[in-house]
Amino acid sequence: MAASNPHTLVALWKNRAAADPGRTALRFRSGEKFRDITWRELAGDVHRAAAALQQLGVSAGDRVVQVCENRYEWIVADLAILHLGAIDVAVHAVLSGPQIAYQVRDSGAKLVIVSTDEQATKLAAQRGSLPKELVFLGLDTVTRPPLELRLRPLSRLMEEISTDEAEKLIELHAASVKPEDLATILYTSGTTGDPKGVMLTHANLVTNAVTSSRNLGKTPDDVMLCWLPLSHIFARTCNLYAWLEAGCEFVLAKNRDTVLADCAVNRPTLFTGVPYFFEKVHRHLAEAGLDDTPGSLRALLGGDIRICVSGGAALSNYVAEFFEAQEIPILQGYGLTESSPVISMSTEKDYRLGSVGRPLADVDVRISADGEIVTRGPHVMAGYWQKPEDTAEAVQDGWLFTGDLGHVDNDGFLWITGRKKELIVTAAGKNVAPVGLEALLCEDPLIMQAMIVGEGRNYLTALIVPEIERLREVCETGVNDICLHPQAISAIQGVLDARLQNVAAYEKVQHFRLIHEPFTIENNLLTPTLKPRRQQIETRYAEMIHAMYQNPLEEGAD
Repeated sequence: MAASNPHTLVALWKNRAAADPGRTALRFRSGEKFRDITWRELAGDVHRAAAALQQLGVSAGDRVVQVCENRYEWIVADLAILHLGAIDVAVHAVLSGPQIAYQVRDSGAKLVIVSTDEQATKLAAQRGSLPKELVFLGLDTVTRPPLELRLRPLSRLMEEISTDEAEKLIELHAASVKPEDLATILYTSGTTGDPKGVMLTHANLVTNAVTSSRNLGKTPDDVMLCWLPLSHIFARTCNLYAWLEAGCEFVLAKNRDTVLADCAVNRPTLFTGVPYFFEKVHRHLAEAGLDDTPGSLRALLGGDIRICVSGGAALSNYVAEFFEAQEIPILQGYGLTESSPVISMSTEKDYRLGSVGRPLADVDVRISADGEIVTRGPHVMAGYWQKPEDTAEAVQDGWLFTGDLGHVDNDGFLWITGRKKELIVTAAGKNVAPVGLEALLCEDPLIMQAMIVGEGRNYLTALIVPEIERLREVCETGVNDICLHPQAISAIQGVLDARLQNVAAYEKVQHFRLIHEPFTIENNLLTPTLKPRRQQIETRYAEMIHAMYQNPLEEGAD
């Protein structure tokens, strides 16, 4: 029976499953083809998984860690954990073994779900640092389970439980879940120091998912493609839980490299991404000579796309303008893990280029004396797991201090100008927001990525990852090391001069170095949401940065 008021994620789920049992709920790749799952079929799997976890001793308040890439089983496990009143500690699958082990220990997890041989191997190497009583479950994709983990197969436990039996076993637990109960602990990226566990309640996530979904006008007829990691709050709230609110069809892309192919097969109407992806789409069409062809973008994204949503970082105006010219708006939003995450968002009616929209209806926003964005409302986290001092610093009198800088215009639109911790203060005491300058540089087709450096220095410098093949086109043929070629360096210098001609003198980049290797998740220079890990980048290229201040006239490469 459906719950009457969706004040918890369990009630939101039960309402949706009861309303549309025979409709296709989601699609995911199984082998070479996509498989359709109805709400009824999904409910059966969720209930059996919850019953299996219950039989292993998981109960209300227990922490269950998922070390798992995006897949159908991730969704099933998440909903099953919530049914029991337990807490899903969703770990980014790209993390190293020691990083995962830290989150398992810090959260005090009772059980860990492992998705693949690779993930199992990472944890097996850390087994000695983990509690002996910790229980490990493996998905069917774990084909060579390490002996150290004593993995139990989740699917086998589920097969032993009938759907009717499962519903009876978990009904009492599901009915006892309250809005103020914790639903998840998500660890921040931890670019400096140990990551902190952000505690989000059912009420946090339900109110944020419902409001943001309705702002976008999602309907059951929409098809929403998801490729961002469900272990991150952006996809978790704006894709997964918003899907439960809207009842639309949810398509789970195989991975970030198959997005365009998956669009072609599934023809989504809604698409959520981060700026880096939308920039790549623009470059892809530009390189094919199709960026000025009407309808080329729509065709690339499957043919039926009506809205794209961007979050996680600043979107360059040139990318937004390109999508707008192709009659597919990118609606920018803003938030952070600690705010569940959405604070503000653009809509088709309320939209301004460069703005992140107006605050949600139930969200208050003000700007502090030093320009920091501060917010209050049902979206604000319950705190940091077992870190009361950090919680007291971040949340004061109900107001969450975001660490981001911005302003609100006369019409209520929020504009982001930088991040407090990323703000560069030069030796002359000038404040520089690097993100905006980096976005200006990356507007040029010769530059893939850029990072501005200059904290405590007399001038700014930059590490630049060029578009290698495009750069070769402006140089003589037969060049071996393009990043050292004088013509390549001259071309990039021209880009800096042109792109930064209208910024203040202290914001101009005086010297730069070209580097071959892009910043990626795999080399730990990007977060799972594709933001640069500035400290790690500066550490890796410390000698190169030092040289730009010691021998500034000798431009070169890594």
